[in-house]
Amino acid sequence: MITARIDGMEVAVPPGTSVLQAARAAGVNIPKLCATDSLKAFGSCRLCVVEIEGRKGLPASCTTPLEAGMVVRTQSPTVARVRRNVMELYISDHPLDCLTCAANGDCELQDMAGAVGLREVRYGYDGANHLQAQKDASNPYFSFDPAKCIVCSRCVRACDEIQGTLALSITDRGFASKVAAGMEESFLESECVSCGACVQACPTATLIEKTVIDAGQPDRQVKTTCAYCGVGCSFVAELKGTDVVRMTPDSSGGANEGHSCVKGRFAWGYATHPDRVLRPMIRERTSDDWRQVSWDEAIAFAAARFQAIQAAHGREAIGGVTSSRCTNEEVYVVQKMVRAAFHNNNVDTCARVCHSPTGYGLKQTFGTSAGTQDFRSVAHADVIVVIGANPTDAHPVFASRMKRRLRQGAKLIVIDPRRIDLVRSPHITATHHLQLRPGTNVAVINALAHVIVTEGLVNETFVQERCDTVSFAQWREFIARPEHAPEATESITGVPAAELRAAARLYATGGNSAIYYGLGVTEHSQGSTMVLGIANLAMVAGQVGREGTGVNPLRGQNNVQGSCDMGSFPHELPGYRHISDSAVRGVFESAWQVSLDPEPGLRIPNMLASARGGTFRGMFIQGEDLAQSDPDTTHVVQALEAMDCVVVQDLFLNETAKYAHVFLPGTAFLEKDGTFTNAERRINRVRPTSPPRSGLHEWEAVCRLATAMGYPMSYPSASAIMDEIAALTPSFSGVSFAYLDEVGSVQWPCTAETPRGTRIMHEQGFVRGKGRFLLTQYVPTDERSTRRYPLLLTTGRILSQYNVGTQTRRTANSTWHTEDVLEIHPHDAELRGIGTGDGVQLASRKGAITLHAQVTDRVPEGIVYTTFHHPEAAANVVTTEYSDWATNCPEYKVTAVEVRPVD
Repeated sequence: MITARIDGMEVAVPPGTSVLQAARAAGVNIPKLCATDSLKAFGSCRLCVVEIEGRKGLPASCTTPLEAGMVVRTQSPTVARVRRNVMELYISDHPLDCLTCAANGDCELQDMAGAVGLREVRYGYDGANHLQAQKDASNPYFSFDPAKCIVCSRCVRACDEIQGTLALSITDRGFASKVAAGMEESFLESECVSCGACVQACPTATLIEKTVIDAGQPDRQVKTTCAYCGVGCSFVAELKGTDVVRMTPDSSGGANEGHSCVKGRFAWGYATHPDRVLRPMIRERTSDDWRQVSWDEAIAFAAARFQAIQAAHGREAIGGVTSSRCTNEEVYVVQKMVRAAFHNNNVDTCARVCHSPTGYGLKQTFGTSAGTQDFRSVAHADVIVVIGANPTDAHPVFASRMKRRLRQGAKLIVIDPRRIDLVRSPHITATHHLQLRPGTNVAVINALAHVIVTEGLVNETFVQERCDTVSFAQWREFIARPEHAPEATESITGVPAAELRAAARLYATGGNSAIYYGLGVTEHSQGSTMVLGIANLAMVAGQVGREGTGVNPLRGQNNVQGSCDMGSFPHELPGYRHISDSAVRGVFESAWQVSLDPEPGLRIPNMLASARGGTFRGMFIQGEDLAQSDPDTTHVVQALEAMDCVVVQDLFLNETAKYAHVFLPGTAFLEKDGTFTNAERRINRVRPTSPPRSGLHEWEAVCRLATAMGYPMSYPSASAIMDEIAALTPSFSGVSFAYLDEVGSVQWPCTAETPRGTRIMHEQGFVRGKGRFLLTQYVPTDERSTRRYPLLLTTGRILSQYNVGTQTRRTANSTWHTEDVLEIHPHDAELRGIGTGDGVQLASRKGAITLHAQVTDRVPEGIVYTTFHHPEAAANVVTTEYSDWATNCPEYKVTAVEVRPVD
């Protein structure tokens, strides 16, 4: 620590602390405009000037480091005069419309004018000014009014330093300086990704939300958590009454630290969209019209139907599906209802169709079904490997963290058939892009490990101390075989051997190496094998158990991790404990006061297949759209049509609801009280801004249904559900709403031994004891290109839309993505006479759909790519029945297709 004096007070601060920061620590607020806590010091506004004894002039306190023995005066007649003169110049070129300005009461320029005691402006408006500059209202969520801009550069620096898009700049010089988007385009036409960082940083009404312009300044706040992707950003919902005016990213949020993306920041309007269903509905047959009824009637109808099915076809004839968009508490009560009220284990979750191989693979090798690091850890990575993921589109707030580290000099390896944005973006170029053929992941990961083993790059110390040496010896012999050499796999994967060898050496010897992967790893017939291979690679190189390393799955939906933690699989109770374990089962039987079936139940594919076979007749579906999101849509629809009772609990009448007999209205995240668990195992509070618009919380409706079926189930609050979860789930034993309200968030395991949670897993040893190596034989998928279907289709997401689009399509995010399109390489397009914008038919052996084409070299020859956000495109009509051998996770990423032009 260094010691100095500020306004007569002794201050002790760490070296490198600025005078501005030191003054604030001493309780002295120095006026400022260009400085913020989240941006690097800039020193342009000249409002934070101070006097320093022994120095000439008035230095800016934000850019001046405090030095030992320094004597600083933040107030003096000279300082006050300079600050007023500076402020006077700002105000002379600023509209004097404070009383009618949308930022009135929330304007730093207004605040600083008061702080410096400005009482007059001597310069008038007769000279040159910017007051007639035209507004840019092109962005659907915020407006840009250059007449109110003070050119503090905070928006530009936020775009550069926080978001990493570099879409904004200051053009011209002197009085002509101005903020410009892109090449002086409108915000909508520029590279701006509408993350809101510039709006957040703006000290005036230059950049401001249109909702604030319309509704005025909010008057109360509620802290909550975003309900989109698995990053789990913390937000402050700012309201007037029960109406949300804006969502502001929470600077204390552990996952996002004050940053956001376009979805979380702006796309919350779906919660009050007129399409929302707010009353329960029933119908005898799916051909009938819906009939609105009371909650009591709807629940009695569903319970009677389910009981009749079980009486006629046995207790195994019904089941349930939990949602990764719902809270831990809501998911927990659904799986409890299935086990205790349905008396079977026929429960599954959408998490299985995306990340169940993660749970299986990491449990087998490391001993726990979750990622190893927190997001902050990436700041310590020297080599970052991104496999089958597109963070800038699917996990944009984490991608911004990653890009900051890459711009600081970390190396990047991308393993993906498609050229994602990270391969080349502003000031970032991947060192290696291993552009493999879809379906050959395991061959690539084996080849990487082969190089490490055969070139003497094994971290022998780590392996000997931390891993099971018997399994390692068997694996080492297997992976060293010539068939795994990059030269041998090159013809299979399409990845040049030299490039793959260089990537392997970089991963093993480049310092701290971290792997981040997505659905391009798991949604394959060998998804579990690939996760095992990734774990093997991390262990053999010693890249686990410390900051900047690890194996990190990027979860797709907001509570994918949580829905798995809560026991949503047919073979596992909460906490990943097998249903056949009598000791574990006994704990739940004692707590729930019911006998549990020791046999695992049916997964979703088994339920659907049994429905087509006539033995499975009823399903409770919580917040999922199986008819749009699951593979082989025709098969799914036939199964739903065959059932006697389908109960859908959701916000909107989705594609699955077309085949439902009961519709129970759900709650939007702004009405939920509970917790989400993000991709880094962080348990975040979700707090309601208003009561449920439907009249019941989702967990209340489920409890009523369980009770109507003969198993009494009720809770006084969502907090009580978490108390039960904590009592029965060791990794959650230290969690409660009261504790989360106190500390903000924790990462499980949160126990008596780790009361503040666990940032990094496996630091001293693996959860299972010794890390276990498993053989990963590459087996080509049965889905292959043929003469009839010569192209391979792979799928993914886009930034502005989310999953099946149920939420985002009901917001202005559709401005950027109005339809799903098919990306096709110029060579393949030319062969078929296809141009950008042309209508094309995409056909597989399962079905055919039509889309518009986009000719691009982002995909290689022989590969086409589309998203699945719009039901009109129905991408899953063409996907196949193939799935992962261990978990039944569908093989979305490899489908043999043909493309031809259509009218």
